[in-house]
Amino acid sequence: MEYRSLQDIRRIAQVRSASASPRLSRRARLERWAELLERHPERRWQSLFQTEFLPESERRAAGVDGSPLSVAYADPLLQEEGLASDRMGDAIAFFRLSEWDAHRIVCYCHYGRTMPAGVVASQVRSVIRDTSGLRLGGVAALTALAAATTAALA
Repeated sequence: MEYRSLQDIRRIAQVRSASASPRLSRRARLERWAELLERHPERRWQSLFQTEFLPESERRAAGVDGSPLSVAYADPLLQEEGLASDRMGDAIAFFRLSEWDAHRIVCYCHYGRTMPAGVVASQVRSVIRDTSGLRLGGVAALTALAAATTAALA
């Protein structure tokens, strides 16, 4: 067996820490991702095409080179914290995103084929600001609004 220093190994392979538990909170992970995107706010990243129409297994495996997910995965700190890939399912699990938040951050329907990094960073930051953990959209939001209105009038 040939001995190699850690520096030598880092030149030819990706070296990850074997830390037992993540050190960064969810908020810190999302902040880090937003900061990475904000380094070049005008740079355009690839969106993921129509994620809302994909079956769950395909949606979780969805990814494209040069996406905002790729930005996060390219960061050694986020990898060390446990980000496993630049696929949507791994990002959802790692950042503890709802399906809706992930869709809002990376989907084609919000941006077209590409999206400016600064805009994506602001979407990531909006997830940080949402402390309720509850997001409703479309029919669910209208149903909730109608129920609340009916209850208030009763």
